[in-house]
Amino acid sequence: MGKRQQSSIDLLPDEVRDQLNELLRDRKVTQLDAVERINQILADMDNPERLSKSAVNRYAVRMEHIGKRMRESREVADALIGKLGSQPQGQIGSMVNEILRSVSFELSLQLTDGELDEKNAPAVAGILKDLALTTMRLEKAANLNVEREKEIRAQALLEAAEKVDTAATAAGVTKEVIAKIHEALM
Repeated sequence: MGKRQQSSIDLLPDEVRDQLNELLRDRKVTQLDAVERINQILADMDNPERLSKSAVNRYAVRMEHIGKRMRESREVADALIGKLGSQPQGQIGSMVNEILRSVSFELSLQLTDGELDEKNAPAVAGILKDLALTTMRLEKAANLNVEREKEIRAQALLEAAEKVDTAATAAGVTKEVIAKIHEALM
């Protein structure tokens, strides 16, 4: 599998690349203007590198593609978060597991297509492993929270029942009525 060659933009000093990114985000600046300004900055720095219009165009297209995918991911995450607010924990865990399967599948496709190579694939696999472990730990913590919430509610009901017993007995309510109140509470 081939290694992706560094573009002329990858070779730019960080501060110059930052300026290029800023120029490309500015809708008033054309790509040609950005190329001319960056090449002037490089010349002022006595840096021999120069950018071509096609390199800047490829970079801008790549950044737009990455930006689009990030926006789509945020939209999906926002939609899922909105929907999951009322979902039981088990369903959330199942959905997260499905997302992990999808990410794993997409990464395997990228590996097959040569987008990932022997150098960066282990790092990506490590990130995926860490994500899976984090997900497992979050699911476990969420389940513990659900159990704690159940225990707290049960304790609160018991305390309420005791208070009802005390108040009802003091008011002269019969044991049968108190038993019916307990049934309603529990």
